[in-house]
Amino acid sequence: MLPGRRPRPRWRSDPPPRHPRGVPSLHGHYWTFRPFLAATLAPAPPPPSRHWRTYLDDPVAGRVRLTGRLQEAPGADALLVVVHGLGGSHGSTYALDAARAAARAGLSCLRLNLRGADRKGVDFYHAGLTADLRAVLADRDVRAYERVHLLGYSLGGHLVLRYAAEGVDPRVASVATVCAPVDLEAGAREIDQPKGAVYRRHVLRGLKEIYGQVARRRPVAAPLEEVRAIDTIRDWDDRVVAPRFGFADAEDYWAKTSVGPRLDAVEVPALVVTAEQDPMVFAHTVRPHLEGRANLRQVFLERGGHVGFPPGVDLGLGLAHRGGLEDQVLAWLRAPG
Repeated sequence: MLPGRRPRPRWRSDPPPRHPRGVPSLHGHYWTFRPFLAATLAPAPPPPSRHWRTYLDDPVAGRVRLTGRLQEAPGADALLVVVHGLGGSHGSTYALDAARAAARAGLSCLRLNLRGADRKGVDFYHAGLTADLRAVLADRDVRAYERVHLLGYSLGGHLVLRYAAEGVDPRVASVATVCAPVDLEAGAREIDQPKGAVYRRHVLRGLKEIYGQVARRRPVAAPLEEVRAIDTIRDWDDRVVAPRFGFADAEDYWAKTSVGPRLDAVEVPALVVTAEQDPMVFAHTVRPHLEGRANLRQVFLERGGHVGFPPGVDLGLGLAHRGGLEDQVLAWLRAPG
């Protein structure tokens, strides 16, 4: 345990309801698409923010820049750091929802771009690259806050949990994840099936954009034309992630990076929200790693899809004032219980 760290809390969770393995309903697809379509057709302005950036030194890529948008709440002593999912960015719909919730709660908020996600970088990220989060916490702007809360969506949630399992900066008061995979091999195997084709190609399109921009700035291991032809997450991890970051292959990357077997090491208060009908991160790939983890507050939601939920969804956290999903998550982050 880190010096000064309070004993980790223990929570009990009711057994979640079971669904057929790998068979999300139309409800799950609907709530995966609906928030994106609504934001496209009637975009709501985000809270005022400014460009943010910091740097870290990488042994392969050299000086790497991280960017994002920082909204500063007057008088706030706490900061919410929002980490996007695979192929996403600070402008993803869910990241903007979190920023609006932070503004309502009087919190400052940093919507982070992991390396390369702004399409202007010299490198790209993977699910266990916690160096990016450590660089964020070491940044001068972030050091100005007494407390930091981390909120990760999808792969960003995996990254947050992996960071928490490695031991956190003392200012990190709590962490939360929404629709996070915890078993990278099982997750890739599911989304690489035909049922995941639409979502997989959407994610890969964003990753290929990032890779293409990196290839313009420095030599890369895999030829760009070959990368553009990749059609599975496994091939992406095998031919792009593994050679860049020193893994033998995709299986080696998954085994060494997946947070599932390491969740007992999480000592900071942590909330894990999983959607039963998520058509991208299937609940049956997550549940086995969460069962028996009394150090995690677990919520399995019947309603909702992948990082998209109905406005009235109830996380069952016993909050006096509910609001939407992000409002509830932020309320828990500020007073975990």
